[in-house]
Amino acid sequence: QLQASGGGLVQAGESLRLPCVASGRTFSNNAVGWFRQAPGKERECVASISWRGGTTLYSDSVKGRFTISRDNAKNMVLLQMNSLKPEDTAAYYCATARSSVATTSRSSYSYWGQGTQVTVSS
Repeated sequence: QLQASGGGLVQAGESLRLPCVASGRTFSNNAVGWFRQAPGKERECVASISWRGGTTLYSDSVKGRFTISRDNAKNMVLLQMNSLKPEDTAAYYCATARSSVATTSRSSYSYWGQGTQVTVSS
């Protein structure tokens, strides 16, 4: 089971940190991605990290503001979100990829956790 948490209501410019924890399973051999889905929009990948953490990918919309990291010993992946904007408002999900390679392709992900809501007010 993947459990995402840390969401909440913040003002523009503030920060949030979203942990994704794997329980009952590990994802030490899998890349992990963070996705978000706003109402009426498709789910998009905002960040991905390879299983060893050596490669990270970001969408253009969050590059320079979000940082993904992982601690395989703790079965945890973190998404640090700084300088939040109202357009970052969405439900955020973590997911494990089928391979160890970081990817932003949604079809490459096979196991999804429940989302956590992030709301950024202006």
